[in-house]
Amino acid sequence: MNVKTIASLNRPSARPATDHQLLIQAVAPARESPLLMLSRRIADAGCNLVESRVATVGADVSVLLLARGAWDAIAKLETALARISRAESLHILSYRTQPNDQPSHMLPYMVEVIAADKSGVLVELIDFFNHRKISIEQMSSMRYQAMQTGAEMFQAQITIGIPADTRIAELRDEFMEMCDGLNLDAIMDPVKF
Repeated sequence: MNVKTIASLNRPSARPATDHQLLIQAVAPARESPLLMLSRRIADAGCNLVESRVATVGADVSVLLLARGAWDAIAKLETALARISRAESLHILSYRTQPNDQPSHMLPYMVEVIAADKSGVLVELIDFFNHRKISIEQMSSMRYQAMQTGAEMFQAQITIGIPADTRIAELRDEFMEMCDGLNLDAIMDPVKF
């Protein structure tokens, strides 16, 4: 062994052996959901599935997974993903990411909005929070036809992170004023666990 090799062996690694993460996004037709196959590949590679999100959007399913493991297990998983991504109906994007070790000083709030469907409503909601430096943690929205009247409707559920030093009453008043101006029925409540 040369001096460089011995020095690198004695130096502590930058992160613990199991603290490597791979973010995986897969999209496929809903009838061919890749959730089970990807979960198995993660386990077979020696990694843990630490977070997951699955959503059916149109005729397709979107799967978002976060795998954690040792560097060699993550490398094994990347190789397996490269092999299975050759399927015509499966689209996979993956990349290494960092753990979120930052303590959050954000207060979790849930926003729900229902209104008659009109273009630009979601953009207005996103813009409102973006201008106030409020993070959107999760969001789902849909358009549907009301059973009773047949009217085209819009619904959104948004989980936001409000900075702890924000005056909640003022924020809620501004939000409700915007919703009134757009003729949206909305609520903003703290997330309760």
